[in-house]
Amino acid sequence: MDVNFEYYKIFYYVAKYHNFTKAAQALNNSQPNITRAMNCLEQQLNTTLFIRTNRGVQLTPEGERLYTHVLGAMEQFQVAEEELADSSGLSHGSVAIGASETALNIFLLDKLKNFHMTYPGIRLKLYNHSTPEAIESVKSGKIDFAVVSTPAEVDSPLKQIMLMPFQEILVGGTTFTALGSQELSLREVKNYPLISLGRETMTYKFYNSVFLSHGLDLSPDTEAATADQILPLVKCELGLAFLPQPMAAPSLLKKEIVQIPLKDEIPERQICLVYDSQHPMGAAARELKNTIVAGRV
Repeated sequence: MDVNFEYYKIFYYVAKYHNFTKAAQALNNSQPNITRAMNCLEQQLNTTLFIRTNRGVQLTPEGERLYTHVLGAMEQFQVAEEELADSSGLSHGSVAIGASETALNIFLLDKLKNFHMTYPGIRLKLYNHSTPEAIESVKSGKIDFAVVSTPAEVDSPLKQIMLMPFQEILVGGTTFTALGSQELSLREVKNYPLISLGRETMTYKFYNSVFLSHGLDLSPDTEAATADQILPLVKCELGLAFLPQPMAAPSLLKKEIVQIPLKDEIPERQICLVYDSQHPMGAAARELKNTIVAGRV
């Protein structure tokens, strides 16, 4: 069927505003031209798309079905136009990101620094989220995307991109220096005070599953609200803790803490990016997402 595609564009605006006059204003056209175009579209499709009233128009069931398809096409055209815009389109705008502290500290900070230097006019809104909170914010559309640590429970239409693997190590304060020359099993680790993140976090669930796989219960003596709190607690000799190796490295080098070798292997984890595949991003968010993904390890 050879239908003028301009008619579909006009149909989109008439259906959006439920009014020929408002559609004409949005398109910088005249109301008679808009009416004529819609009459032609109805004739070519051999169906009635609108019910005309004194207050405007209403879509018929056939019109509703057509609008569903035209709406999707218009959104895709708008995304394509943004993608083809030159870098001047990135001179302003904002991006909202959710990030767990582990992801922020061992991966994301450098990427944000480089992006800000390249696009100083773009405002970054960074939200400190646990992995479940960040994923929920992506679902609700409160943020453009999230950068978090696994495990992450991601269901369609959300998608997950792995960015960087990391390994966690067992560390303790200097009073546990003697343990640095030993090799402990997880069962032996339970003989010492343990620090972990709270039970509502995915990190807690991860270690709970690790301990359960060895027939053990995870029963920390101290639960921290954020990952950044764990290292100071270790330095204050409140107990042993599992930390990402990159976060522990500076304090290990200064001999403020000690690494305690383990007989049992701790599975590798990942930093990942989570986004909604059905939610179009603005140019700034899309560019930052691409920058982050391009820098994955």
